[in-house]
Order: sequence, then C-alpha cells, then structure tokens
Amino acid sequence: MPSSESGFGKHADEAGGSFPPVSPFLAGARSRCPRCGTGALYKGFLTVDTACNQCGLDYEKVDSGDGPAVFIILIVGFIVTFAALFVETTFKPPYWVHVVLWGPCILGLSIGLLRPFKATLIALQYRHSAVEGSVESGAQGDDGEP
Repeated sequence: MPSSESGFGKHADEAGGSFPPVSPFLAGARSRCPRCGTGALYKGFLTVDTACNQCGLDYEKVDSGDGPAVFIILIVGFIVTFAALFVETTFKPPYWVHVVLWGPCILGLSIGLLRPFKATLIALQYRHSAVEGSVESGAQGDDGEP
C-alpha cells in the first residue's frame, strides 16, 4: 500500500479520518472524491487532480487504465448497433441518414460517458484498496505454489 498518510487505496479508518461510506457509483457519476464524496476528482476534463480539495486524499496513485474506454466501446457499440438496426429495418433510410444520425450519436455518447466511467473505476479502485502491483496474501505464484 502507499506510504502516504492519506494514500489512495487506504480506507478512512487506516488514513486517520472518519468519513461516511460513499457509494463508488454515486461518486463516479458525480465525478467526486471516492473517500468524502464532496471534493472534485478532476482538474480538467479527464485530468485527475493531485489530491482532494476537501479531505486531502492523495490521487497520485490513481490509475484507471484502459478500463473506461473498453466499457464505453462495448456499451456504445451495443446501443448504436441495435438502434441502427432498428432504424434500418423499420424506416429503411438512405445510407447518408445513418452517417448523419449515428456519427454524432457515437461521439456524444463516448465523450459523455468517459468522465463518469473513469471516475467510477477510480472510486471502485479506492473502495477495494486496489493498488498497482499488489498481490493478496495466499495467492498462488506462477508455478502454482502458494
């Protein structure tokens, strides 16, 4: 775990403060701090701040990786594919209508979902004390031995 007093991956009781439990899904949807639920998570559109401006939680170890993009690709792909199939079978519009209709839809959904999905994965990372390169005790190694 991080050595910082308010390090990411430590729960409130380990970090020295008492904070009410915050739903990672609510914190993610609101793009708020996963520990206190009130401080801002981002300093830009997708740039994570260095620390929470309310409780001081250190965001330096935050890494959502490619998870948000993967989920968004699957979700938006599912929605747009079935919507396009429905429109095609029901109305049979010319192809340019599909381009005009689904191009902006794909861009809007992808960009609109990226911020809350990234925040949700960061909040889940905090909730489950997940840090890069840590292995639970009792886990098996590469050779199958504990």
